[in-house]
Amino acid sequence: MSASRSAWMLNPEGSGAGDDVGAELTRSLDKSEVLNKLNMFYKRKEMQRLGAENGLDAHLFHQAFVSFRKYILESQSLSADVHIILNDICCGAGHVDDLFPFFLNHAKQIFPMLDCMDDLRKISDLRWPPNWYPEARAIQRKIVFHAGPTNSGKTYHAIQRYLSAKSGIYCGPLKLLAHEIFRKCNDANVPCDLVTGEERVCVDPEGKQAAHVACTIEMCSVNIPCEVAVIDEIQMIRDPARGWAWTRALLGIPATEIHICGEDAAINFITELMYTTGEEVEVRNYKRLTPVTVLDYALESLNNLRPGDCIVCFSKADIYSVSRQIEAQGLECAVIYGSLPPGTKLAQAKKFNDPDDPCKILVATDAIGMGLNLSIKRIIFNSLVKPSISEKGEKEMQAITTSQALQISGRAGRFSSVFKEGEVTTMHWDDLRLLKEILNRPVDPIQAAGLHPTAEQIELFAYHLPDATLSNLIDIFVSLSQVDGLYFVCNIDDFKFVADMIQHIPLNLRARYVFCTAPINRKQPFVCTSLLKFARQFSRNKPLTSDWLCKHTKWPFTPPGNIRELVHLESVHDVFDLYLWLSYRFMDMFLDIDKITLLGKRLKLTTGY
Repeated sequence: MSASRSAWMLNPEGSGAGDDVGAELTRSLDKSEVLNKLNMFYKRKEMQRLGAENGLDAHLFHQAFVSFRKYILESQSLSADVHIILNDICCGAGHVDDLFPFFLNHAKQIFPMLDCMDDLRKISDLRWPPNWYPEARAIQRKIVFHAGPTNSGKTYHAIQRYLSAKSGIYCGPLKLLAHEIFRKCNDANVPCDLVTGEERVCVDPEGKQAAHVACTIEMCSVNIPCEVAVIDEIQMIRDPARGWAWTRALLGIPATEIHICGEDAAINFITELMYTTGEEVEVRNYKRLTPVTVLDYALESLNNLRPGDCIVCFSKADIYSVSRQIEAQGLECAVIYGSLPPGTKLAQAKKFNDPDDPCKILVATDAIGMGLNLSIKRIIFNSLVKPSISEKGEKEMQAITTSQALQISGRAGRFSSVFKEGEVTTMHWDDLRLLKEILNRPVDPIQAAGLHPTAEQIELFAYHLPDATLSNLIDIFVSLSQVDGLYFVCNIDDFKFVADMIQHIPLNLRARYVFCTAPINRKQPFVCTSLLKFARQFSRNKPLTSDWLCKHTKWPFTPPGNIRELVHLESVHDVFDLYLWLSYRFMDMFLDIDKITLLGKRLKLTTGY
């Protein structure tokens, strides 16, 4: 029987001289029998363990096996050594484990990183984050945790220490909070600069940096020493997307005193985390300054609204529906939700708070939970179900957590407002019992802090894997990363979404990484398309001017006539913000900061909010 009829062979090296040797030395192989032996190999725990030791986690092991099986079963010719090993296994003279060297060799051809696995593991070792910040480790920092519920004065006391210091940095979760501290500081005759992703304000007319700065948490410096740092809303250290920023600030800011503000549920975890840096935590507890009562009745109808009411919705569609129903009754209402520009939120808050303004009803999302001082008498939950993203990246509808419910409820009857007592209820009777149950549950303690791969770490990966895409580099990094029980790697889906979207555009790795970290909502097609065009123009080394952006966005605009037009103008505002965000990273290419800032202000007037 000829070799071509008795065996199928493949020589991965491409030489055909010895292809028939295996068939000449052994019997013909039955494909169904070989498939059975390959499946036995795949199911062997020992083989999976060996694969893991050589860099093949469960996902990569499966991918490598599928490719290896295809190579064995679909090749017209096999190398002699593979053919002989398979024959021995099928005859009972060998064991399926004998295939492992050939399997591993095949895996290295499709996963080149396996040859430099030791180096890659060292780069992605995230077990000792405190060691990443030598400036902070070089000083003995005093850690003060101001713990308490909303409206307890915890942030107030931390800010008082910040104002009295010779130098300081405030780190907040929102641009609104950074703006508030910036104004408060300068109103107290303490010169303070403002730094957010899209904005830089230097109070010194000559551009000299002030001793105090108010910033969004992602923008804090871990290289500039100061006397006092305030890290607000520390419980967000567990946020699946942004938690890394709180971890970086807490471990890395080289301040003599670190003042942390947040929920009681974070105390034990922060204390344990600081133990790894050799720093003790002083806890200062605060109680709420004004009472909040959960009512025994639901609102039932918008006809029962009264001045000082705030209806909380968890979708933009509900926001629009409820606000239109209120306006149909001849009442004015202010509207606040997350994607509104910060200036618009402040304007709506001012409208609602103004005692001389007839607008005394507020419709809002949980965006009011942080960052706005509002004169609310009664919080009314329109529903208790909020959309969320699961660990698999899938959209889910879940009841709000106790932490979220407390944060939102706590906006009623704030100490600084005209209402000294607050009330909380629901729109529907069916929700009221559940709300009481949620509010009475203990807040889940924080278990871990977020981390995120840095540009430098990804560049080192790219050095070893020059042909890998940025999305693949991130995937490999996360699969190999080692973290201890105090940390987790933050969700990278948004990063990968942008990486895949701009992969075809020729950019150097550092620029590509920066574009991928741009804060965009991937549910907004116009914003995503704009980012793509920004990257393409950047790659051609063509400056992005205000004229170019106006042409892209079809400026100027008329006031929106319906909800769809309003939503589009919000997207346009986000594109302007995206331009400003990129301008501070690529100042030589995004040239017209002042002009785009002015256009953004004019756009706010156009929206009518």
